[in-house]
Amino acid sequence: MNYVFCAYRDYSLEIFKKIKTKYKNFVLITDPKLLTFKKIKKIDPKYIFFPDWSWIVPNEIINNYDCICFHESNLPKFRGGSPIQNQIIRGIKKTKTTAFLMTEHLDQGDILLQRNLSLEGTLNDIFSQMIKNDYEMIVKILQGKFKKRKQSGRPTYFKRRKPEDSELKNLNHSKKFIYNFIRMLSDPYPNAFLKVGDKKMVFKAASFDQNKLNIEGEIE
Repeated sequence: MNYVFCAYRDYSLEIFKKIKTKYKNFVLITDPKLLTFKKIKKIDPKYIFFPDWSWIVPNEIINNYDCICFHESNLPKFRGGSPIQNQIIRGIKKTKTTAFLMTEHLDQGDILLQRNLSLEGTLNDIFSQMIKNDYEMIVKILQGKFKKRKQSGRPTYFKRRKPEDSELKNLNHSKKFIYNFIRMLSDPYPNAFLKVGDKKMVFKAASFDQNKLNIEGEIE
């Protein structure tokens, strides 16, 4: 029995490495040009996992195979792109990693499993939790230890953030807001920045402790 794992960022490739130590029949796809119905049909996977994917999946694949997406929100809340950033900037500290079956409709499929996810700390702290959550849920799904259920509750939708959305227009915000804005846009995302005259201040990291905000960055 074969499986496909579609991902490209460092944290999700770490999940693949862990999976491959336990299961050998996984095929990795990192390039959207290689995700074709012809290729998938040849592999004939039982499941296609999408822990990290930024491109549209062809409907022909979604309608013929069980495609399982991992979304960092308590669906149906925060459907759409950039769920981590869209929650952090709104002051949300706790959410879920949700594994669900993909359909032709964005983030609306049946939920298979969920795990708690803290949105505090650095992005690397969050990624570490996601690696653990995704790996454990993939193993559970392969073992058949899940129960499908419909999404319930009032859905909310948010757009994927664009690079220009990383601009911090001014500093007339609370220190906590600025801290959240900077930390949610650490690498690999387009970093937060502030334009000052013909200069551009790019923020790489931030820490916040007892009302003291420390920032790491560079001037371009």
